[in-house]
Amino acid sequence: MSSLTENELDALISLLDDNDLEVKSHVQDKIISLGHQIIPVLEKKWEDSFNPELQKEIEDLVHKLQFSLLKDRLTDWVQSPEQDLLTGLWIINTFQYPDLDFDKLNADMHQIYFDVWTGFKNDLPPRDQILNINHVLFGNLRFSANTKNFHSPGNSMLSNVIESRKGNPISLCAIYLLVAQKLGLPIYGVNLPNLFVLTYKSQDYTFYINAFNKGLIFNKKDIHNYLDHLKINPKEEYFEPCTNKDIIVRTTTNLYLAFEKLGEVEKSLETQELLKILEG
Repeated sequence: MSSLTENELDALISLLDDNDLEVKSHVQDKIISLGHQIIPVLEKKWEDSFNPELQKEIEDLVHKLQFSLLKDRLTDWVQSPEQDLLTGLWIINTFQYPDLDFDKLNADMHQIYFDVWTGFKNDLPPRDQILNINHVLFGNLRFSANTKNFHSPGNSMLSNVIESRKGNPISLCAIYLLVAQKLGLPIYGVNLPNLFVLTYKSQDYTFYINAFNKGLIFNKKDIHNYLDHLKINPKEEYFEPCTNKDIIVRTTTNLYLAFEKLGEVEKSLETQELLKILEG
């Protein structure tokens, strides 16, 4: 982790509340240079300290290190050929819950998949398969639209949506998508203006699914009507599958807008940094 001894680290951390701003800045830079591996040491120092000013300095440093780690992970994800959806959602999830373990999120998603799989019938026609999934996700497991707190940042946090059973269109679609694809179904995300939906798209069948409305099935004409109502000209992308990267970009954009609405300037600026990584 570092070439510093424990005593040297103690001495360095104790200087975080130094009155000399130049000294403090130098100490902060030195600690950050040690990398995210030093976070447990800083957290232990926070617990052992009775100095609120020092604790605040440690909190700020831990956040900077955690955010730096998040950006590194997101950069690696963007550059990875597979751009795994669950991994991308987990990385964004760690913005609010930095200690969230990927294996925990994966296990929770697997349990949801298992609940759907146990009642799933492969020999049903596609629409009946969707009704089957809807029955488990929105009936048995009680996933639903978070209409009361639609703009809450928690709606973009997959772990929070799994726990609360409430989410926004894209988070509910993400859960639906992860389950459906694991079942081997040709289901994909669709980026509509102001709404995110799914499409079942095979050689023989194409229809759409609104996870925000309990898995309501609709067709291409309904999308045209929706766009007409919004006075938006139809584009091909409003009818065709989007990429996993598109889903992560939209999730992060929702998070940015949520913080903007709450007036959390620092967090909205940080989510803008994440969007630059995704769009760069």
